[in-house]
Amino acid sequence: MVQELKKFLKTRQKVNLTLVGINILIFVLMEITRRQEWFLGNGASYTPFILEGQYYRLITSMFLHFGIEHLGNNMLSLIFLGDILEQIVGKWKYLAIYMGGGLLGNLLSMVLEIRTGDYAISAGASGAVFAVIGALLYVVFQNRARLGETFGKRMAFMAALMLFQGFTSAGVDNGAHIGGMLGGFLIAVLLYRKKNAASKY
Repeated sequence: MVQELKKFLKTRQKVNLTLVGINILIFVLMEITRRQEWFLGNGASYTPFILEGQYYRLITSMFLHFGIEHLGNNMLSLIFLGDILEQIVGKWKYLAIYMGGGLLGNLLSMVLEIRTGDYAISAGASGAVFAVIGALLYVVFQNRARLGETFGKRMAFMAALMLFQGFTSAGVDNGAHIGGMLGGFLIAVLLYRKKNAASKY
């Protein structure tokens, strides 16, 4: 079991694996120090505080999770989808998509809350995960001739299904999801260039 885990970890993309590790480490540390109950004081996104100048919350909230299930769902999605994207675009472009898309997701969520006046404490890597999905959709669109329509439709269906689950579940920051997906797509437009026909992607 240990050897299989080591082998699995060795085959993962380095930046993505590091991001997963950071998320898990922060969760464990907050559990040990019993700070999990005080998200508001430990960097969660909360629009009134951000408007007062606590802009760091737009970033720190991306590494906090409300419980093991919340963490597990995001990290399982990230460990596989993130690896695919990092392999395609490279380490630094992947990091830009992850962080930039997650940030744009939090910004859209904040704008929507300002418009509605309905403020909530928000945290989680799902905005960044949706940024990865958005970027993958762009990659698939650019390579549709080689990957085929079926693969593209599957990716689009998966993205739509994840958004649908968000809208039909309580306590989900759908603004961050939509903003993250759009942000990831747009950053990929800027950073990703389709390679020649001899390349895999």
